[in-house]
Amino acid sequence: MGPRPAYQASEGSALAVDRGFYDRLAESEDRRENVERFVVPIRSGRAWEVEAGQICRISTPEGAQVGDFNVWNRHNPRERLWAARTRQLQAAHVTRHDRLWSTLPYLRPLLTIVNDTLESYGVDSDGGRVHDLLGTRCDPYVNRMLTGEDADVHCHSNLVRAVLPYGLTEFDVHDVLNIFQCTGLTEDDRYFMQPSPAKPGDFFEFFAEQDLLCALSTCPGGDLSIPLWGPDARDPIEVCRPLAVEVFQPDADLTADWKPPAVAAYGGLHGLVKS
Repeated sequence: MGPRPAYQASEGSALAVDRGFYDRLAESEDRRENVERFVVPIRSGRAWEVEAGQICRISTPEGAQVGDFNVWNRHNPRERLWAARTRQLQAAHVTRHDRLWSTLPYLRPLLTIVNDTLESYGVDSDGGRVHDLLGTRCDPYVNRMLTGEDADVHCHSNLVRAVLPYGLTEFDVHDVLNIFQCTGLTEDDRYFMQPSPAKPGDFFEFFAEQDLLCALSTCPGGDLSIPLWGPDARDPIEVCRPLAVEVFQPDADLTADWKPPAVAAYGGLHGLVKS
């Protein structure tokens, strides 16, 4: 047996997910109404809203394609995905019943994953897993550092353009969840990426625990089967595919007993004394 996870929850904490509730939401596809559907073309980005209590599905209509995902509280963009804490509380690769957690001082679930057709992928022979919080988005700054050339075809740039209509800027774009991406760590503890195992029709589905603003980039690396940097790098446009997004409103009785999570209960002053 290996070491135990460091973060151990007490009984009844927010980490103790009611799996039956989320499984019923996933299984009751005939008891939900489609309220929005769109396709994000290759090498582009799009932002959209998901109301608390709705379900959102991101899918691969034409086959493997990585999607870089950001998420905020719709009414307060300072509350957004905290990738590092989510890795500690959940896992470095997330799947059904895992949650994406928000930044301090809020520290509450933004969403809970209710279905994942790649859940059975597990761990491959190289140690790769899917839906990655280990790495982050590709960006033109790192690209310039690695290649000496400027290029705007990056997930960071796609996300920046996507959120501008919502009054957000580059400073609001943050570390992503890499949906459908397969990654791991090498023997010398370095990040690696492998081709996405997604097939046409695979999907990743989540329940909005609060009103959300979401943004998604169809990664310019496509399914990551072609190296982006190094001696074998070339333009991977031939393996770039669109992603589809659908938003559903479940029947009211399915969520009748659900309540949006409260912000973190910590009531201290960080050791400061009131004057």
